Amino acid sequence: MGVLSARFLRFALLVCTLGGLYFLAVQKHEDRDRMRLSAVELTPTCKAKLDAYGLSAGSTYRSPYLVRVSGMAPVMEGYSEEDVRAIQRGCNIIDDLQGFMAQGGNAERWNAQRFVRGSHTTCTHCHQDAGDKQDAEGNRLKGSNNLGASWVMADMYDRFTGLILSHELRQMQCYINSSNGFKPNISDDLLRDVTAYSRFIAAALDLKIGNRYPEQGMDEIPAAATGRRGDDYVRGAFIYRERCASCHGPQGFGLVADGRVVYPAVAGRNSFSLDSRMNFAAVNTIMPGFICRNMPPGAEGSLDGQQCRDIAYFLSTLPRPAGDLQGPLAAVWQQLMMIVMPPLTAYADSLQRGDLSRAPH
Repeated sequence: MGVLSARFLRFALLVCTLGGLYFLAVQKHEDRDRMRLSAVELTPTCKAKLDAYGLSAGSTYRSPYLVRVSGMAPVMEGYSEEDVRAIQRGCNIIDDLQGFMAQGGNAERWNAQRFVRGSHTTCTHCHQDAGDKQDAEGNRLKGSNNLGASWVMADMYDRFTGLILSHELRQMQCYINSSNGFKPNISDDLLRDVTAYSRFIAAALDLKIGNRYPEQGMDEIPAAATGRRGDDYVRGAFIYRERCASCHGPQGFGLVADGRVVYPAVAGRNSFSLDSRMNFAAVNTIMPGFICRNMPPGAEGSLDGQQCRDIAYFLSTLPRPAGDLQGPLAAVWQQLMMIVMPPLTAYADSLQRGDLSRAPH
């Protein structure tokens, strides 16, 4: 009788545990459904951008952008209330991945942070101006990584992985590499909302599916496009110190103020991983192009191609998280370097400045 009672007790405990987990899962799904029906509090950038593009629910849509640049615009199928909320959430995710500007914290941003470990990066650090960067006259910029232009490419051959990648798979790569995080499920709300936002940008700019546009990706600066002096660590370190360190920090850890990232990390545990396309390598020259086109803020275009390659080369030598392609030994090595290198570098800098008072004893 005692044995039967113990078995029954264990069985009842198992049933209660499974029932509790099922109840929590149902509650979580219901909370998520309620959030999808609630109004979206837009970031300032998203509000300005979506208002300018005339996003609202209705049976038809005409792009104010096209009316302004061409005087006419095709009448397109409109958006439902649910579509509008999805587009708004997608813009918020791009502009504020980690919910720094959210009233409700991570929950309002659909808890994107659960997929992110690099806490000093966000989508808009690469996809600037919420993924739709334009010049002062409102012209789309070549090599600006526009999300709408990226979406109309549909399936893209990725020369770094050798795979055909859909828009959703490319987003998943960003979570894994650019934010040194984890892969969301391909049907996750995060991916669907960003896709909805990207589709809307494509419609507002009248970009055609299957076409290639100059603003789709980032400029690349191959060695052949420079003075062929080779990529140099010393030159890169010098230029970085003169032009970049005031924002990104002397060791590239970025600038955080009041819990918000003001300037992203370009090295260290909160930066992108070695598998990120922003990591400079022989087959990946995106970072020099990004630097030349976007840096330093307010003085864009002031660096030449060789300087941008030298900065990118210097940054590629700084420790950062390893990606899946490097393997466990490289991951351990990078983790060790991220611990050892910062104090050594700070010590070397203090010696160089003659500030021996900051040297360890």
